[in-house]
Order: sequence, then structure tokens, then C-alpha cells
Amino acid sequence: MSKIVHPYAHRLVILRDWKSRWFAVRGQYKDFLRGDVLVRTYLEKRLRGSYISSIEIERSQKSTRVIIRTSRPGMVIGRQGEGSIKLKNDLVSYMKKSGIPVPEELKVDIVEVTSPESDARIVAYMVAEALEKRLPYRRVIKQMVEKVMAVRGVSGARIVLGGRLGGAEIARGEEIKRGSIPLQTFRADIDFAREKAHMTYGDIGIKVWIYRGQVFDKDKKPA
Repeated sequence: MSKIVHPYAHRLVILRDWKSRWFAVRGQYKDFLRGDVLVRTYLEKRLRGSYISSIEIERSQKSTRVIIRTSRPGMVIGRQGEGSIKLKNDLVSYMKKSGIPVPEELKVDIVEVTSPESDARIVAYMVAEALEKRLPYRRVIKQMVEKVMAVRGVSGARIVLGGRLGGAEIARGEEIKRGSIPLQTFRADIDFAREKAHMTYGDIGIKVWIYRGQVFDKDKKPA
């Protein structure tokens, strides 16, 4: 029997790095892991609409660094950095309220994503946003796949929707695919993301795969 493996986890170490980077001594692992999950959930909910690609967390002995990758950094940072300062203060108060250990120094870095159409997470959110505006789902996924395939370096794209499409009584799935998606090739740079479109009649699930070509040792950028 075949096993379905998450495309990100399948390429850890080979092409990808962990999204949480820290070392825990005995007894800290549980608190750090719980903290990472709660912080990510809070930030994803708080910054919904800011086109967030990923949230990475780095911990050292005294400091914690939260790296937010977004295609709209201006929305997060705000005028003269007011937004990022408020976000940091709100995050600290949320950590205290949730019982997460607050580090001596907390840094919130906002990094811009230069090519949002080749980022699966941002593409999935764009589809969700369009569905929430009640646009026809077939037109939405067709236009989005064409937009993704127009980006230089993208060799394949696939979008799958599942749920009460168009408000139908019976849930079903809809899929569109262009190019190739070699899921079992380790050196294939495949970006994958899941998202939900919150509709009045229930949620519609969205899955996006984007194949950005093969990566060899000579092409890898230093971390």
C-alpha cells in the first residue's frame, strides 16, 4: 500500500529546514513545542489577510526570534514601524496569558516574499479570499493556476477544492492541474499548503502544490 507523505516533511534536510530551530534541555521540550504551536496559531489568526507565507521560530538561551515571511510587509510593519511594535507587545501579553515562557528578549522580524505567485501558502490564501467573496470557484482556480504557471521557474501546479462547492447540498471535490508534480523525487522543489475558505454554509478545504523545478547541490543557497 502506498503512503501519503507531506511534501515538506518528505524533503527535510535534503531541501528544507525545520520551521522551529532550538535545542531543549530535559523538561523544556514540552513547553517549547506547546509555545510554538500556540504562537503560530495566534499569529496566523491575527495576521489573516496579510498574505503570510510561513512563521519560523528560533530560540537561544536568552532570546527568541520570530520570523514572519509575508508578501505584504507594509501591512504588518505599519507606519514608522508602529504595527510591528504593537504586534510584539500583543504577542508578549498573549504568551503571558497562555502560560508560555516569555524570553528575556523577543525579536519579531518581517521578511518580504518576492514572488508570492510561486508560494503555495499565499496562493492558497488568494483562492480562499476569492471564494469568500462568492466568486465562481471554477473560474477562481483556473485563473490562479494560469497565474502561477506564468511565473518564471514554475514547472507545475495543482489546486484541489473540497466541500460544499457553490453552496451545493452534497459536498464534492474539484481539481485542476498544469504541468508535472513529481512528489516522489527528493530533489524536486515542491511547495505545498492547506487553507480553509470560511463560508456561511461551511468551510471549503483548499490544497495547493507548486513544483519549482529540481534543486541540485550547486543551486542551493547558503542558509
